[in-house]
Amino acid sequence: MKLRYGIPALLALFLVSCNNEPSLQKYFVEHSEDKNFIALDVSSEILNVDKAKLSVAQTEALQSFDKMNILAFNANATNKAEFEAERAKVNAILKDKKYQQLMKFGSGKEGASVSFVGTDEHIEEFIFFANKNENGFAVVRVTGDDMNPAGVMNMISVLQQSNIDMAQLKPLQQLMK
Repeated sequence: MKLRYGIPALLALFLVSCNNEPSLQKYFVEHSEDKNFIALDVSSEILNVDKAKLSVAQTEALQSFDKMNILAFNANATNKAEFEAERAKVNAILKDKKYQQLMKFGSGKEGASVSFVGTDEHIEEFIFFANKNENGFAVVRVTGDDMNPAGVMNMISVLQQSNIDMAQLKPLQQLMK
């Protein structure tokens, strides 16, 4: 008798727990194989930094950084309508209250924004979104453990000291032209 009610209850719980709301992570997964997109996953190893030369704060910032997921749409004359539609989808996702905007710059439909997920002191991910009509757009998700704004500033100083392995970023060079 318990089995007869238990299976439907588990099935109902599973269906209720499935979240069909759009998210940046779902967007990345859905578009990573699309011919108009360039998708890269970059680990902290790309930085090639001498850890012995880092301050304690910089070391902590580097340890809180996990990886970057980059998804870029390469706009051209033949895919302008798709570019507009995809850019609108990303903008709609980033308007969700889950994504808290830190700053936005640019004018009209061109520019960039920086958002985050989490609380001010315990950030789960940073999102950088930049778009330009001629080139396309790029969304960068920086994920980590217990990141914070001060750590991000320290991470920027680590980036300045790093010797980035450009071979991992080669697919993006075409988009930047």
